[in-house]
Amino acid sequence: MRKKIVAGNWKMNLNKSDAHILYKNLESKSYPNDVEVIIAPASIYLDSFSNASKVSISSQDVSANDNGAFTGEFSAEMLSSMNLRFAIVGHSERRTFHKESDLLIFQKVKMLLKHGITPIFCCGESLSDRESKNHFNIVKSQLSQILTMLSKKEFSKVVVAYEPVWAIGTGLTADPQDAQDMHSFIRGLISEAFGSEASELTSILYGGSCKPSNSRELFSMKDIDGGLIGGASLDSESFESIVNSF
Repeated sequence: MRKKIVAGNWKMNLNKSDAHILYKNLESKSYPNDVEVIIAPASIYLDSFSNASKVSISSQDVSANDNGAFTGEFSAEMLSSMNLRFAIVGHSERRTFHKESDLLIFQKVKMLLKHGITPIFCCGESLSDRESKNHFNIVKSQLSQILTMLSKKEFSKVVVAYEPVWAIGTGLTADPQDAQDMHSFIRGLISEAFGSEASELTSILYGGSCKPSNSRELFSMKDIDGGLIGGASLDSESFESIVNSF
C-alpha cells in the first residue's frame, strides 16, 4: 500500500524563534497514524529540528557534490549525519531562480540515495506549457533521467511531487481532475519504466496552493497520495487540517 505523505515546505520564511514556535505547535497536533508528516525548515535550522518525534524533518535542497570547495552548499552526507530522512530536489523555484538543470537535479537524487535519504523529486509545467497543451511532455522530460538512469531498487526510495508552476503561491489550484490526470500519467510512466508493482508503490504528491479548502477533494483522487504544501504549512491549524484531510 502506498504511503500517504504531507510535507510542509517552509521555504525562506520565519526567524529562529518563530520557526521553533511553529514546530512545537505542529508537534502538539494529532495526525493519522498512516500519514507521514514532514516539514522542511530553512537549512540553518535543520540541526535543531533533527530529533523530531511526530514530524519528520526534510531539507529543502542538497548539493550535487560529496564534499570540497563549494562555498555555501551542504552535502547529503551532512544531512545524513543529522539523521534527516528526506530532502526536496528539483523544486520549480530552484529550477527557475538557480537555473538547475535536469542533469544537476538527477545528480542530487543520486547523492541522496547514496546516503540513505529519500528524495522528494519535484516536477511540473508552467502556465504557457499547459495552455499550449505541452504539459505532459514537459513533465515526462523532467522525469526522464530518474526513470531511465536509476535502478528499480533506487527508484523505490523516491517520492514524486507534481507541482504545476502556475499554481505555486498564486492561489490558483489545478482542478482536482486535472491534477488526477497528471498523477495518473506520471504513474503510467513509472509503470512503463519499472513495472506496475513499482508504480503502485510510488507515492505521488500534489503541490500548488493546496490548502484546507481543497485538500480533501484533491486527496480523494485515486493517484494523489498527499501534498507538498507551501504557504499553508506556515500555519499550524491549516497544516493540521490538511494532514487530516485523508
